[in-house]
Amino acid sequence: MDWRSVTFDWNRARAFLVTAEEGSLSAAARALGMTQPTLGRQVTALERELGVILFERVGHGLVLTRSGLDLLDHVRAMGNAANQVSLVASGQTQDLEGSVCISASEVYSVFVLPRIIAKLRQMEPKIQVELVASNEVSDLRRREADIALRNFEPTQPELIAKKIKEVPAHFYATKKYLDQVGHPHSTEDLQQLDFIGFENPGTLIHYLNEMGLFLSADNFRVITSSYLAHWELVKQDLGIGMMPEEIGDAEPMVQRVLPDFPSLTFPIWLTTHRELRTNRRIRIVFDLLSKEL
Repeated sequence: MDWRSVTFDWNRARAFLVTAEEGSLSAAARALGMTQPTLGRQVTALERELGVILFERVGHGLVLTRSGLDLLDHVRAMGNAANQVSLVASGQTQDLEGSVCISASEVYSVFVLPRIIAKLRQMEPKIQVELVASNEVSDLRRREADIALRNFEPTQPELIAKKIKEVPAHFYATKKYLDQVGHPHSTEDLQQLDFIGFENPGTLIHYLNEMGLFLSADNFRVITSSYLAHWELVKQDLGIGMMPEEIGDAEPMVQRVLPDFPSLTFPIWLTTHRELRTNRRIRIVFDLLSKEL
């Protein structure tokens, strides 16, 4: 390879890649932890080095030019390769001092993980914990997190996963709501009641109907994309919601609806990147989560 032909700075190429993926200089600057003017200068410098215009400004955003689109896949491949180098290097470290990023749903981040993180801090005070509380799936291959709690088994070969358990979940509502509408005694009674739905409730309706509930969109008059908001709406007497048993049964403001109805179950998978499994710091956190969960 003729190394003299590589005439651009990788840091500037990274600035271009993140800006393209984030859609604006401000979002890219936040993602990289730098100021927007600094990032803008790096992108401009790359344009000068390559002799092309990479972005056009449209409104408050940026749109890739034809030249930018032509270069994007190549720069993205460079980014993936750089990320892989970081993963391999991180997988070899045995240093306990450093950060471990855990990604989990809002519910588990709020109601389950804090006690485990408190135990970890007592055991290993040099480990810095970053908790990403999100219902979106973090991309472990791109280091959006080191460890993730998921409700499905990952299929990517570079990820390893351990199934922790099957979690039972139930329907819950406040006594006030049930007193208002009448306590249901059968699945047929549920067809007349209100449920708190999630974003795009069609999938949930299909799943519940397969269990014999026969609900429709009319039962879901309140919908939210947040599981925490979902739980608060239930506690504000607005309808019936679902929650894992260990969380729902511990909340004194609610009670189970149709206690004899079979529980809904979903799996908990603990996932990390294969390269990071040999990292002592991440292995300690992974094993503690596995044990405590």
